[in-house]
Amino acid sequence: MKRYAQQTRLLVAVDCIIFGFDGQEIKLLLIQRGFEPCKGKWSLVGGFVQEEESAEDAAARVLKNLSGLDGIYMEQLHTFSAPDRDSVERTISVAYTALIDIKRYRQLHEDFHAVWFPINHHPELIFDHDAMVNQAKERLRYKAALHPLLLELLPPKFTLPQLQQLYESVYNTTFDKGNFSRKILSTGLLVRLADKDKLSSRKGAFYYKVDKKKYNVNLHSFLNFVPDAHLKKSASGR
Repeated sequence: MKRYAQQTRLLVAVDCIIFGFDGQEIKLLLIQRGFEPCKGKWSLVGGFVQEEESAEDAAARVLKNLSGLDGIYMEQLHTFSAPDRDSVERTISVAYTALIDIKRYRQLHEDFHAVWFPINHHPELIFDHDAMVNQAKERLRYKAALHPLLLELLPPKFTLPQLQQLYESVYNTTFDKGNFSRKILSTGLLVRLADKDKLSSRKGAFYYKVDKKKYNVNLHSFLNFVPDAHLKKSASGR
């Protein structure tokens, strides 16, 4: 097979920033690197793109090997290509973000030695992985204000307090309970169910589910749901 003459060969990797919700807060999935350099230090889940793969296929493979499941919400974040980002060889990394419901993916592959950390309190990461996580957090905050993608993190039925905890964890702030409920219900994306969660309070909180038809048709229902200050801050960090 012909090759381009006098061109440097580069390695291409994928790194996955995996966010999950445990019912209380957003968390980030990290592993302890199993080989040099930086063996034993904390890292994102990733791997090298194989010759027959696209970057998307490689990221899907990494997530499948970790969780054993397909169909995880995933999107490309950014390509990190600083010449000195990897201390061994010139390696370009295509970063992907994934959103999962932690309760559905408890059985993570043991070979990864994966640990969930709070999104705003995690150990220092290798290479430029901290920069990847910071950019992913800003993108998540920005997109969550425009689109209800955080619902990907919730179980099939959930309460408004659970949903509020999710948003407060993402934005690292506190929302007024009454205003949150009013604004979230005004989107028309949620359907109230007959049963209640009575474990959290004596009165109980109604369960809700997502109206899938409205979710797919009205993708911008959450526009202006998050205060402008948070949205503008996130937008500037894209």
